[in-house]
Amino acid sequence: MAQRVVVGRWGASLAVRLPRDAVLAAGFESGTSVEVKARRGEVVIRSVRPRYSLDDLMEGVTPEAMREAFDWGPDAGREAVE
Repeated sequence: MAQRVVVGRWGASLAVRLPRDAVLAAGFESGTSVEVKARRGEVVIRSVRPRYSLDDLMEGVTPEAMREAFDWGPDAGREAVE
């Protein structure tokens, strides 16, 4: 699915408009973060997966929230947690 486009000026940089078919095939949408690499006469544009820190992933996780997230059934012995 190769399509020809023209490189144009955008301020001090050069820009390429991505054809709709290419955008749909790549799964890009407005605001998608991408990585741009140049190598051997070609430019590769690929989406960037978000990177999360452990603090981001654990935000809002509290003992109370975890207790409510799982139904462990009724206490059967001395394992009651307070």
